[in-house]
Amino acid sequence: MNKAPTLTSTVVITSKDRCDDLREALRSCVVQTANPEIIVIDDASNDSTADMVRSEFPQVRLIEHLQSMGLVYGRNEAAFLATGDIIFSIDDDAIFTTPKVIEQTLIEFDEPSVGAVAIPFVDVKKSPEIRQQAPSSNECWVTDRYIGTAHAVRRELFLELEGYRESYFHQGEERDFCIRLLEAGYIVRMGTADLIHHFESPKRDTTRMDLYGRRNDIFFAWLNVPSSFLPIQVVGTSIKGFLFGLRVGRPLRMLQGILMGYAAIGRFWNKRKPVRSSTFRLFRLLQKQGGIMLKDLPVEVLPDHKGADL
Repeated sequence: MNKAPTLTSTVVITSKDRCDDLREALRSCVVQTANPEIIVIDDASNDSTADMVRSEFPQVRLIEHLQSMGLVYGRNEAAFLATGDIIFSIDDDAIFTTPKVIEQTLIEFDEPSVGAVAIPFVDVKKSPEIRQQAPSSNECWVTDRYIGTAHAVRRELFLELEGYRESYFHQGEERDFCIRLLEAGYIVRMGTADLIHHFESPKRDTTRMDLYGRRNDIFFAWLNVPSSFLPIQVVGTSIKGFLFGLRVGRPLRMLQGILMGYAAIGRFWNKRKPVRSSTFRLFRLLQKQGGIMLKDLPVEVLPDHKGADL
């Protein structure tokens, strides 16, 4: 792998009422060999988050919200404030397992078509499975999306594509951004760096996750799926969402989320900007296969062919 030009980095963390988790996350940030800028968005915490950051991590840039604006808003705000070429985003309940994660990941932006890198991580409290890791380190592997707690993205490109759509409110904004990234001719690369460990917090609001998970599956289809695929995509997504609710014993909650998705279509009717059919087919292929080598991608989605259609 060729060494990439020297790139600067910013780590952004949006946090709310998880002071102890955030402390561990920041401890893993300040020892990174790449010496990143670090920004914490305190989303109107009611605990001692802000005081802890100020007293224990004076080198961290702290932004305090007086009222909660949500994760999506916070990540967009942090991108505008960042000065690094590459933005690294982790959750407040995640850590870099070694000091070299950022340094290793910056090298993976050596391909000009790489818009973002999905950093390998483990959901420690769920499974030992390593997710987002490239099958091999000697090829550039492309995937359909990254997880919010473990990724890096080119800041200028993120801003050019207008960041995350805040109409998602909670969940799903990463997948939406990644299909728009692909539409613009850039890829999400599977990483090979040392791991991020994600300790999913017991404070997570599962009700909100169920509701917005189903809402945003429907909403994603409306915003992005080409017209020729849209009816079957919306119907199929609705059925799968309800069946999932039956399987986990929360059908009414899932149904409510699906109905919220249809309401979002009505509310944001004029925001629809479907991607090209070629982009959507590739996105689905990447989703199905999990990863494809860059050299095997169809040429019409590569940067030299941005804007081309079939």
